[in-house]
Amino acid sequence: MPGHCRPLPLKHLCAPVLLLLGLLGCSSSQAPTRPATATPAARPAPAAPVVVTTAPAAPVYPVMLGIDVLESEGFASLRGKRVGLLTHPAGVNRRGESTIDVLRRAPGVKLVALYAVEHGLYNELPAETTFPDKVDARTGLMVYSLYNAKTQHFVPTRAQLKAIDVLVIDLQDIGVRSYTFSGAMKTAMRVCFENDKEVIVLDRPNPLGGLKVSGPPLDAQWVSDVGRFRVPYVHGLTIGELALMAKNAPGVLGTSDAVRERGKLTVVPMRGWRRAMRWPETGLTFVPTSTAIQDFGAVEGYAMTGLGCIIGGFSHGVGKQYPFRGISHATAKIDVVEKELRALNLAGLQFRRVSAPDRKGNPAIGLYVEITDYDEWQPIDLSFQLMKLACKLERRNPFATAPAPERRTFLVHMGTSAFFNDLVTKGAAVDVDAWLRTWREQAKIYQEQSKRYWLYR
Repeated sequence: MPGHCRPLPLKHLCAPVLLLLGLLGCSSSQAPTRPATATPAARPAPAAPVVVTTAPAAPVYPVMLGIDVLESEGFASLRGKRVGLLTHPAGVNRRGESTIDVLRRAPGVKLVALYAVEHGLYNELPAETTFPDKVDARTGLMVYSLYNAKTQHFVPTRAQLKAIDVLVIDLQDIGVRSYTFSGAMKTAMRVCFENDKEVIVLDRPNPLGGLKVSGPPLDAQWVSDVGRFRVPYVHGLTIGELALMAKNAPGVLGTSDAVRERGKLTVVPMRGWRRAMRWPETGLTFVPTSTAIQDFGAVEGYAMTGLGCIIGGFSHGVGKQYPFRGISHATAKIDVVEKELRALNLAGLQFRRVSAPDRKGNPAIGLYVEITDYDEWQPIDLSFQLMKLACKLERRNPFATAPAPERRTFLVHMGTSAFFNDLVTKGAAVDVDAWLRTWREQAKIYQEQSKRYWLYR
């Protein structure tokens, strides 16, 4: 559900499931000493002031992305092959150049087809908008849609893969299970393996870092386009590490073990990335990954408000601004909402009032969610407290009265029937804190198991 509050949302844990570039300062030299017996020289005339001009410093990139590493190796793994590229606007190198253009000009590389996921190749479409195959006007290459109404979402057909020998995947994920790009990668891997096509995944940072793991696991029955991996809601892996999980963990990829084991996967890892790095520490410019995820602040917000705004009166945003970082309610007064949220004393969070114009141009008031302590912050806690608060502030329990399609949308994002049933039965009396404690214990086990797929420390 990139950039759209189509629910962001595990009861069972998933199956067994670098170099920092240092810059040195210039060396110094010692000035020669004057001999003790030297005759003092005449005082020289004052010298004209020296003006030193310095060219602008070249950008410093602590992190080399997978595409940068591929280029540094001379694109050796692509030479002599017909290449397809699955990407989007955030698929860029560290200088901000599109991977499409990098591969088009790469010596010895024959880029023959492009593949696009939700939002289209150029982020030109709203969320959940299907689109057909078409010729790209900019490059003249065929763009095959993996979000096509004529086929199962995200699943390429044999015909779409016919022209290529290898599929290169360069997608920027945001570290949250319900963001659809990791699912698109997984299904593309499966179909490529079933059709003897090689897959190369160019790794990119998890913007939230690799240490944050938060939220419920995904029940098997709710695996869908917005949840292909049965991992905690905030999973703590890079897209390359998720690819390794899909390749190496039995039962994850959704095909036979024979096909999975025979499939050829290469993950090109980053250099310089560490698990403790959030996006701002990478030195990279954030490129919007979808219409509502325009910056890193929205990435953080998606993880902590998206699930809480699927059912009930809460919205993520204030007016037309602050997507995923603002909170407003359709009927409850702002004073009441603010008092209730402050009383929660959620670790690492504070709330401040903001105003922005609504769709009619009238002022709308809401609360902006500020992260004051990233280490203490538990990404999904706020969403689940919003669910409980919706039951308290609204006349009827919105989860008990939600129509079937809305319930399903919520469940495929959130992930666990047990919590939903508890919420339906108990409403505002649901013990959210107990659920959060249970999920934290499960997350510890998951994180320990997932270390077998870690590419970085």
